Amino acid sequence: MNRLELRSFVPARVAALIAALALAAAALAQAADPVVQVRYDAQLGHVLTDAQGMTLYVFSNDESGVSNCSGGCAEAWPPLTVESESVPVAPLAIPGEFGTTERDDGSLQVTYNGWPLYGWQNDAAPGDTTGQAVNDVWWVANLNPVVRVAEHPEHGPILVGPTGMTLYLFANDEMGVSNCSGGCATNWPPLVGGFDPSAGVLPMAGDGADGELALIERDDGGMQVTYGGTPLYYWIRDAVPGDATGQNVGDVWFVVEP
Repeated sequence: MNRLELRSFVPARVAALIAALALAAAALAQAADPVVQVRYDAQLGHVLTDAQGMTLYVFSNDESGVSNCSGGCAEAWPPLTVESESVPVAPLAIPGEFGTTERDDGSLQVTYNGWPLYGWQNDAAPGDTTGQAVNDVWWVANLNPVVRVAEHPEHGPILVGPTGMTLYLFANDEMGVSNCSGGCATNWPPLVGGFDPSAGVLPMAGDGADGELALIERDDGGMQVTYGGTPLYYWIRDAVPGDATGQNVGDVWFVVEP
């Protein structure tokens, strides 16, 4: 492969993986007219959106099942509401738990894993995430659990991301330190999210994933998820959930056992 072919090949592979992650998210959207959808963001991971594709947020000053945003706050951050609890809130395959909470005005606000969900007045178009980290109390609503266990026909139980894409570890990493950046991170996109541990907005692990989840800050400012201290990554050549083509690449990349 010559240099010109290589330059065109790598962006194509990046686009393919992003497309795969986005398609995996879209595959979750199978319920009739759901209130909540899923979108993939390369910097913030899989985030929840409303039916029009506008990013949804959580407020770290809320309590589980209780909104502490009203008045002017609710004008800037409109609550995501439904007319009744029987309205289809989300596609059935989305991980995590959806519910509703009654607001002071009697309306029903949608919750995700206990967090009330909001829009943001300054987001102008689908894909905007300008509300992320506003005043260090507003955060995109990431899919959670962000890590779960899946049974692979060849490798047995392995860790996968929230939409089922295989996760990997890099043998050249150190505990809590990623040594994969630049072109490496292009081929092996880190598992990232818009979480903030200091605000109580934490990544969650699904059943069977018993290792400790934590976050490390990458050079680009993104927050990468670690499992038992090990940074987690996707692989550019995996196209659909169940693929594990990154296993043993270069004798340094491996699927992650729970």
